[in-house]
Amino acid sequence: MTVYDEKHQLARNRHLNGYQLAKLHTFEIAARQGSFVLAAEELAITPSAVSHRINNLEAELGFKLFQRFHRRIELTPEGERLFWVLKSSLSYLNQEILEIKSQELSGTLTIYSRPSIAQCWLVPKLADFDRQYPAISLNILTGNEMVNFHGAGIDLAIYFDDKTPEKLDCQHLMDESIVPVCSPEYAERYELVGNPANLRRCTLLHDRQAWSYDSDIGEWNTWAKHFDLEFAEGQRGMGFDRSDLAVIAAMNHVGIAMGRKKLVSKRLENNELIAPFPGMEMQCAQRYYISTLSDRQWPKINAFIQWLKAMADES
Repeated sequence: MTVYDEKHQLARNRHLNGYQLAKLHTFEIAARQGSFVLAAEELAITPSAVSHRINNLEAELGFKLFQRFHRRIELTPEGERLFWVLKSSLSYLNQEILEIKSQELSGTLTIYSRPSIAQCWLVPKLADFDRQYPAISLNILTGNEMVNFHGAGIDLAIYFDDKTPEKLDCQHLMDESIVPVCSPEYAERYELVGNPANLRRCTLLHDRQAWSYDSDIGEWNTWAKHFDLEFAEGQRGMGFDRSDLAVIAAMNHVGIAMGRKKLVSKRLENNELIAPFPGMEMQCAQRYYISTLSDRQWPKINAFIQWLKAMADES
């Protein structure tokens, strides 16, 4: 064989290997889906193109991969063996790629957070993280539910509760305390400063989902019981599904909100809000904590966790 023939054969082999990889990929999807039609949808080609690739692959391998019936296909024993090997190989390959990517302080990091802490505490601090880790792109998602990490592609979550979810690694972020807050004008109108008994005349603003979907007025009730107070029968109230919305309503003189100290501290410093009852701040049983998957101890995740804890220490 001449040098030209050898080069030509190598090029032809590379072409055939690449073509066979494409056909093996098609086979893996068809076997997994159990349908040429569904495989075609996943590959964005026609069912006849899928069938053509499988036929060619079977001809090259010298054995049948599928038994064809009128409206269904089934793997042959040989097809089952090949599918198992191919599936295991692809799983190993994907894991290797995942591990390689996980070693880098770069790429996308998807963060899930309760809405109030995201808006009032996390987002205002993100410029510092971006300055320290410019190669990491953050994707911030919010919601009140306990999210499925795998299904939603979440790398890390920040929750507020007195219990932690199972099957996740959880780390304490920071404690919290609650204190009634309102606008200076509202406090003056209802003579609230130093007079908690006057709460009976006020509209109580609260987060109905403070730590669960049905916490309702729980923050106010817990605080009132701690300080041996009672509300008026038929006490006026207004509920929200986010703590920060209750606080914004309080800033606009709608009523008095149960504020979380970590989330309202800037508003208090700027005198947009006041805490009209000095000394009546209560430590929460609930706390902010970080959750991650136990197998996701990646450098970029750990970097974000360490940054979060540094920000919490400053708070």
